Amino acid sequence: MSNQQVDRSKRRFLIAATTAVGGVAGVAVMVPFVMSMLPSERAKAAGAPVDVDISKLESGMLLAVAWQGKPVWVVNRTKEMLARLPKNDSFLLDPKSEQPQQPEYCKNEWRSIKPEFLVVVGICTHLGCSPTFRKEVGAADLGADWPGGWLCPCHGSKYDLAARVFKDVPAPLNMDIPPYKFVNDNLILVGDDSKGA
Repeated sequence: MSNQQVDRSKRRFLIAATTAVGGVAGVAVMVPFVMSMLPSERAKAAGAPVDVDISKLESGMLLAVAWQGKPVWVVNRTKEMLARLPKNDSFLLDPKSEQPQQPEYCKNEWRSIKPEFLVVVGICTHLGCSPTFRKEVGAADLGADWPGGWLCPCHGSKYDLAARVFKDVPAPLNMDIPPYKFVNDNLILVGDDSKGA
């Protein structure tokens, strides 16, 4: 043992300083680790709502946009297209949209907020293919009774102009309707339906 006197105040100070520096270093090491678990800016942007300008979308036409890496179609349906929808009911698997493939506010005959504008995720519910828009009535390759809609070229699934699936095709469900709202008469926000659409 040494004959020197131990300075207890200096020892307490050194212990406190070492503990504080160690704590700061521990936090500095943990910050990048914790930050790596948060979604990247790119991932946040991929899930962000998308503005769709429909001011130039002509009647009977389809506009395609991307939301969350999926195609979303906006169709400006004509009065004739809307008039044909109830006539398809007996040929459809889920004509009243009982399966939860759409928000509650789109659980209607048109599967939309405004009857003329259909907003739908353009993915077949069978194997995830992207169906082809075939709006022409009685297309020669689809038969005289074809009412217009979508045809999935991979396995032959068919959907009407409300994206409801026909009976006796491989697809088990209607196409999905994403959450959306009308910001104004010319702008739809896909991916956000806050404030009750």
